[in-house]
Amino acid sequence: MELITAPELAAWIADPERPSPLLLDVREPWEYETCHLASAQLMPMNSIPSRFTELDEEQVVVCICHHGARSMQVANFLERQGFTRVHNLTGGIHAWATQVDPTMQTY
Repeated sequence: MELITAPELAAWIADPERPSPLLLDVREPWEYETCHLASAQLMPMNSIPSRFTELDEEQVVVCICHHGARSMQVANFLERQGFTRVHNLTGGIHAWATQVDPTMQTY
């Protein structure tokens, strides 16, 4: 698993030469409704063990939560399931709001 900062992820998403990763938001639905990245797929952490097979093991996955702890656990779980292209957003959606998009609602 690799760590990625909010500014690094923003640059990656903005780079037309680079395929976009799957942004896997592992927060709860109410958190996602409060704020999320436009192309993020919601899959709450507690659903990952029963739903991870819906994900493409070949695609790059960036796990996202509020501050980065839950997503780190999910990233580690995915690696144990054979995923090899997994990243964790350091600081989570909060870091995105404070470092990339100050107009994003925080909680």
